[in-house]
Amino acid sequence: MCAVAAVAVLVGAAPPAAAAPKLVQINGAGSTWSANAIDNWRRNVQQRGIFVNYASTGSSDGRAQFRSGTVDFGVSEIPYGLKDAFGGVDTRPNRGFAYMPIVAGGTSFMYNLKIGGRRVTNLRLSGEVVAKIFTGEIKRWNDGEIKADNPGINLPARAIRPVVRQDGSGTSAQFTLWMSKQYPSIWNAYCKKFGKPAPCGLTSNYPFRASDGFIGQSGSTGVSGYVAQDNAEGAITYVEYSYAINARFPVVKLLNQAGYYTEPTASNVAVALTKARINENKSSADYLTQILDDVYRSSDKRTYPLSSYSYMLIPHKVELGVDENKGYTLSSFAYYFLCEGQQQADVLGYSPLPINLVKAGMEQVKKIPGAPTKDINIAGCNNPTFSPDGTNTLARNAAQPSECDKKGSRQNPAGTGGARQDTPVVAAARCAGSGGTSTTGGATTGPSASANPTASAGAIDPDTGLPAGDGGGVADGEQVAAVPVSLDGEGGWKLRHTMMLLAALLFVGLVLGPPFLAHALRGRRDGDQRGRS
Repeated sequence: MCAVAAVAVLVGAAPPAAAAPKLVQINGAGSTWSANAIDNWRRNVQQRGIFVNYASTGSSDGRAQFRSGTVDFGVSEIPYGLKDAFGGVDTRPNRGFAYMPIVAGGTSFMYNLKIGGRRVTNLRLSGEVVAKIFTGEIKRWNDGEIKADNPGINLPARAIRPVVRQDGSGTSAQFTLWMSKQYPSIWNAYCKKFGKPAPCGLTSNYPFRASDGFIGQSGSTGVSGYVAQDNAEGAITYVEYSYAINARFPVVKLLNQAGYYTEPTASNVAVALTKARINENKSSADYLTQILDDVYRSSDKRTYPLSSYSYMLIPHKVELGVDENKGYTLSSFAYYFLCEGQQQADVLGYSPLPINLVKAGMEQVKKIPGAPTKDINIAGCNNPTFSPDGTNTLARNAAQPSECDKKGSRQNPAGTGGARQDTPVVAAARCAGSGGTSTTGGATTGPSASANPTASAGAIDPDTGLPAGDGGGVADGEQVAAVPVSLDGEGGWKLRHTMMLLAALLFVGLVLGPPFLAHALRGRRDGDQRGRS
């Protein structure tokens, strides 16, 4: 027996086959900008036995946790190694990793503003005005520069309440990068107040003082949740478009280089990102990262200027708690959202990745330890950006903006973001041929602007934007301007309908009841008299 064993050792007995990797629970942290998409994807894959925990703690924390190995993957809008104006240099991790684009989208400006109790849904702003608002130069909503962007609205003199991220945020980094590139004098002057010399570049840590009227909140849910409060009228924040849609709040239409005000729809973001410069050097540590300068300056009238990609930080080695089982699970999750998950991007408030980035992402996935070396049928992803010739179908077929959205003396009343109801505009700002209603691509929607009280002649109350009165009274000879109440989207039987029916029945009872009662009593008396006789 011993001899046989010895012979087996000498000839080299075959080692036992390695066990195939299996699905295990994995953990990630980072971007709140991307969180709505990631949360949707990870819920969808649970039925496949893939369980992903994700903590939306902000891009800065996600990069830090991935660097230290406390999570299996991170998510961020910006790469490692950039110099933060208020946070030093964010050093690269001492581990094998790569960047993988996961979804595109637009950083929007969600706001809470009303005129006479009616929500404004069609606000327009230039990039310069946005920069001045978030650096404290413009402090009231009826400022002349805001009014110039909005010729159709009598804006109130209400104070502006800028709501900014108080945690380390990729959204703050993208927003401040844009300001530093497009409006350096405004941004540099603001940074100087906090002791930072020019040039002041991007920062994940937005500088602000509460004494200047700024409000700090953590996370995308924090800033959007604050703005959505009933008592937050006058507030505005920067947040991924998805959050405004979920909150059913409007977003600013931002002026682009072509002179049109646009919002960050999936197609407008897709158009903008055709101008993104992607690092295609596969030997570079920054392979697949983005340069957005040409996006900001795109001359396509459909462009939304503040468009960008978000990235997943993925491991390339078995280290820091990542083994082949975790790698296998992470790669299975990544294969899903790079293909099927992109179909849901639009309805979630994002924009799907174009085919070149999906293909590059698939190649990055194969580098994850334990990843199956399989080829995904790209054509079967049904991504709305894909086309046989490689061009971005979503961008190519994007609708042109209405001429009513062009900078000038007219204004589109159509709502934005998650608040699609119209905001009627003054008569002088109506689009030609619209009859006072909104025009988007030739379609006519919404109530007539002729019913808008702000279109009335006479003095305007600066606090409300409505025609001024004397404490509610009406002087002799004056006409009362009725405030229109929108019934859009209120189908079905409502409480007011019940009350109206009850009021009608009561009226009928009051009118017809007495004669019927008198007739009944008279008949009874006649009957009694006949009985006695």
